[in-house]
Amino acid sequence: MNTVARPESWPMPARQRFRSALVSTAGHCKIACGFCFRADRAHGFLDIATYTRALSRLKEAGVEAICLTGGEPTHHPELRQLVRLAHQFGILVSIVTSARDPDDVERLADVARLLTNVTVSADSAGAMELGRTTRSVASAIGTLEHVTTAERLLHLTYWKLTVDECQDVYERVDESGVQIQLSPVALDDTARQRAGCNFYDYLAQQRKDADLLGRYFQLTPRFQEHLTTLRTMQLYERWPSCASAALYVSASGEIRRCPYGKTGVSVRAPRAEISRFLHAEPRDRTTPECAAICRADDTCE
Repeated sequence: MNTVARPESWPMPARQRFRSALVSTAGHCKIACGFCFRADRAHGFLDIATYTRALSRLKEAGVEAICLTGGEPTHHPELRQLVRLAHQFGILVSIVTSARDPDDVERLADVARLLTNVTVSADSAGAMELGRTTRSVASAIGTLEHVTTAERLLHLTYWKLTVDECQDVYERVDESGVQIQLSPVALDDTARQRAGCNFYDYLAQQRKDADLLGRYFQLTPRFQEHLTTLRTMQLYERWPSCASAALYVSASGEIRRCPYGKTGVSVRAPRAEISRFLHAEPRDRTTPECAAICRADDTCE
């Protein structure tokens, strides 16, 4: 049986506590997926001085684990240093990557033993066509075969699945022993127009894909609830206040509650200002894009 084991959810007291954070290693990404909702788009990599200050402030806020994310972490010229610095602060490190190029895979393998887990992104055939990517499941598992961490995860972004493809994904995952996470493609109005489908066709395709996946993977109630929440948000535009338990640090050094948040504070700000931001009531509203990040902890079992 295929399972997903992700960090457990921590109980939140009256004053919100943050135990993890996403850290963007670059303001750009060479992968450039056509359906990407990247929050930050700028040139350059996260510099070590900014990163070190961010780690210090995150540690003071109670953060115990970070995930290095896009751009593409393996493109960062000082990837090993990013991991080692986090360890010096007593912070666990994981990575989300699209690494396929042999040099990128080698850099990932070089730090793998220092990571709690590695997640490699992949797209279904329909998602690859839609987003003009080449991140196949087969190539993702090929990358994971070079990774020595105890926890290896395949994250599949899906769209227009077929029976044959679901069967193939199931067999590859089962044979490789990796865990799997699932996410439907999220399309805004412009992207839906490019894809040639209207709003209701888009929702119908999402439901069809989920039903097909349910034949091969035992979707957890939390993931099914996640899909229902996304559908409700899209149909009725019911966007609740942000309730993220994970912080986000941009490559420019801004701490936000979510990559898509409109409010944030610089890691260079005084401690009192950062504390006020973290303890204040969130001003941002949850959108379908950021809801796809603040997803259920597990998707199938």
